[in-house]
Amino acid sequence: MLTLDLTNEPRWHDLATGVRVQLRPLTTALMVATRSDTAVEEVPEAASDEERAVAFAKALARRVILAWDGIGDAEGNPIDPSPEAIDALLDVWPIFEAFQLTYVSKGLLLEQEKNALAPLPNGPTAGAKATAKPARKSAKTARRG
Repeated sequence: MLTLDLTNEPRWHDLATGVRVQLRPLTTALMVATRSDTAVEEVPEAASDEERAVAFAKALARRVILAWDGIGDAEGNPIDPSPEAIDALLDVWPIFEAFQLTYVSKGLLLEQEKNALAPLPNGPTAGAKATAKPARKSAKTARRG
């Protein structure tokens, strides 16, 4: 069952021990805006899927990170989120992976579930094929004692 959270409130996500970020809810509007982000559109045609994923994640993070805890500059002083700091944060591999797993993948799981459904066997989407072989004989019923 798909559970809708109608509050649309930002939530805190732990990305590593002592590091958490407050993120806007992942919405269709955010995904569409991120796809048309200049940094995403400027990724060269020859770029790998990994390069595209990094550009997309950074563009999305710049839109959704509202606040954070446990992140500081080279001297250890706490800093506020900025586009440059967010990009630097996602350059840290474990943080990038955690952002992808705890935030981005939740939106993509719904897309995968939608794409995994077989077409209906009748109607305008006819096309599902039977996968079971027909039985050779009728099964005998067990005797009741």
